[in-house]
Amino acid sequence: MQRVHLVRLTALWQKETLALLRDRHGLIALFLMPAIFIVVMTMALHDAFMPGAAIDVAYAVVDLDDSPASRALVARLDKAGSFRRIATERDAELARQQVRAGRQALALVVPAGFGERLLAPGGIDGKPTAPLQLLVDPVLNPALQLAFRTQVSAVLGTLRADELSQRAGQLFGLPTAGQPVERAWPDDIVSVAVQNERNVRPPSSVQQNVPAWLVFAMFFVVIPIASIFIVERQQGTLQRLRALGLPFGLVLLGKLLPFFVVNQLQAVLMVLIGRYVVPLFGGEALHIPDGGALALAWLLCAAVSLAAIGWALLVATLTRTPQQATVVGGVGNILMGAIGGVMVPKFMMPAAMQQLAALSPMAWGLDGLHTVVLRHGGIAEIAGQLGLLFAFAGGTLLLAVLVSRKSA
Repeated sequence: MQRVHLVRLTALWQKETLALLRDRHGLIALFLMPAIFIVVMTMALHDAFMPGAAIDVAYAVVDLDDSPASRALVARLDKAGSFRRIATERDAELARQQVRAGRQALALVVPAGFGERLLAPGGIDGKPTAPLQLLVDPVLNPALQLAFRTQVSAVLGTLRADELSQRAGQLFGLPTAGQPVERAWPDDIVSVAVQNERNVRPPSSVQQNVPAWLVFAMFFVVIPIASIFIVERQQGTLQRLRALGLPFGLVLLGKLLPFFVVNQLQAVLMVLIGRYVVPLFGGEALHIPDGGALALAWLLCAAVSLAAIGWALLVATLTRTPQQATVVGGVGNILMGAIGGVMVPKFMMPAAMQQLAALSPMAWGLDGLHTVVLRHGGIAEIAGQLGLLFAFAGGTLLLAVLVSRKSA
């Protein structure tokens, strides 16, 4: 009996493979769409994942003081590197016109007497102290305006601290080193990503985006699976298979292997694109784990594939036309991807959205892959995600069988 079922299952696999190969446009979409997403999104978010990367917001400095303190202010703003200085000018009105014309978003005006009054902001000689003036393009994001003001305030704080230490050293006869405001200080803080085996620098855009769009691509088998299933139901193929005495569960298993193979080919292609294609566009190459980490990554891909196929078969049994399946499956995938950290990384979401992400199967797969690829986690660290994915796969397949029996 088991041999008979194996022969039937092999025949069903061959039938599904032929049906899949006939849908060339669907196959192209399954591989081309995520490949384009990986390249485009990786390059679009390249700077967002680079520590200290420059924000593409231009500013100018109008130095009306031209003192060691004002020059040190400009030098330290350049060293911060978060915004892009395009000029140092002497004419405040010209800077105002440049901002008004949209040629630069910000202009910082350093008033005359800035250096002399660096430690006397209250004007101890009875004269009011002229503040730094920030000319702002009104269309600039308020968060970026605040970020630039914060950066300038931080630089001012370091200048004043250096000047105070210099004067204190002179007062108490301690050794000093020339003009403190012109000294170049090393970085005080260095970001290090904490992993299980070793410490390396934080993940890049490609390390975030390849796993995300790989998971998303696997779930998009819902459209070809549902389309083939519904066409077979409309043409009477499923009824003839039942008349031959094939259990419906066996029919569903017959659809599993060909699309499981497609998912694994998708995973290989996405990894190769991250490794070899993204660097051609100026991005960083994807680091591919080896040994046990590679086996764990494949195990997660297998679990994601089973969950995706189970979801696809459930959608196929619940819908009656290919159009319905496309809408239900496509919208469902987009929602799962949106809340699961595919389109927007979870760490950028509000706390409530991060809690909601725990309901998305795509988030389970993505978290597991990040644990293996970025944190070098072992089987114990990904056991929870694997369990959820396998449970989701089993639950959706069971529901598909029950729905099909009820509608038969």
